[in-house]
Amino acid sequence: MTWSSPSVDADALRTTLSDALGEPVTDTAILGDGLNLVVAVTTVGERPRYVLRRPNKLRHTALFTDLRTEYAVLDRLEPTAIPAPEPVLFRDDESMLGDAFVVTTYLDGETVQRGDPLPERFRTAAGREALADGLVETLAAIHAVDTGPFESVCDRQSASRQVAHAVDRLDAVRDVTDREFPTLREVAGWLDEHAPAHSETTLVHGDFRPGNVLFSGDDRPTVTGVVDWETAMLGDPLTELGYLLLDWRDGEDPRLPLGDLEARYPDADLTVVHEMNDHGLSPFTTDPGSPTRREVVAHYESLTGRTFDHERFYRALAAFVMGVVWADLHRFRVETGAASDFEPMVEYVGLLASAIADGDVPL
Repeated sequence: MTWSSPSVDADALRTTLSDALGEPVTDTAILGDGLNLVVAVTTVGERPRYVLRRPNKLRHTALFTDLRTEYAVLDRLEPTAIPAPEPVLFRDDESMLGDAFVVTTYLDGETVQRGDPLPERFRTAAGREALADGLVETLAAIHAVDTGPFESVCDRQSASRQVAHAVDRLDAVRDVTDREFPTLREVAGWLDEHAPAHSETTLVHGDFRPGNVLFSGDDRPTVTGVVDWETAMLGDPLTELGYLLLDWRDGEDPRLPLGDLEARYPDADLTVVHEMNDHGLSPFTTDPGSPTRREVVAHYESLTGRTFDHERFYRALAAFVMGVVWADLHRFRVETGAASDFEPMVEYVGLLASAIADGDVPL
């Protein structure tokens, strides 16, 4: 889609980018307009060479880093083996787009968003196995990066601190919407009691999932990029393994009872909730070739030398944090007067977090 917005002077933007990049910008096209406005920038030929990212309003919360920090993280990733976009330009200037923005190199590849099927060419046992292997190997590589260069730009967050920050966001949700999510509150208490006393500290992407990884290839996908580093931190790497496992469903996983939730939302469209309950966040993970959760863990352990101790804690933490993010999205919509369908989704993920904590969804 070619950029067309009454609040943006596309011609002036092209001129500004042309001057800054030292080459004429011939086209700009919107790739996404959610947490960030993401725009493909073409300078030579027909293929984009750059990506512009400008944060939208929700980005300015405690859940995310600011744009300057994200740019600094990308700058420090450039000399590493991690396939991340290369930073090209940072402008702390609101006159052009209403906020600061960054420009990075454009990376080829496709993401797999939650709930979506794999690209058709990857829908084989070998393709699913290669995709899973690429995810685990890339995650292990991120956790092996020297943390020294990131000390000055990334917050250091233990798992316990992540729980505390998430509870603060739940308080903000309650203050704006008058809505409590009691199951999430109960899980927060369980997490606080069961947090590991000691952990390693590595670079952590913060939102590592198939939807933030680019895949290319004909029938066996290879990782070509890891994007969206606005949640990068220095923290416990096992929190991120737990988060990746949240996307994995095993064939024997129980379906959670949803009768009470359905009774509370008799008029809501619960299709997404039922799909998550029946097929998981990433349905392809139950298809032939895709490893089980235990196999994902074993692969990660073999690459890193770490042991996935306290697995119920880390997996419950992942579901809890995702529930809080969705609760915050609900708060944002209520605050801005927009319709919100997040409440039943938040409740479902709270039930999932509770079930994991109770051992009802084993590794």
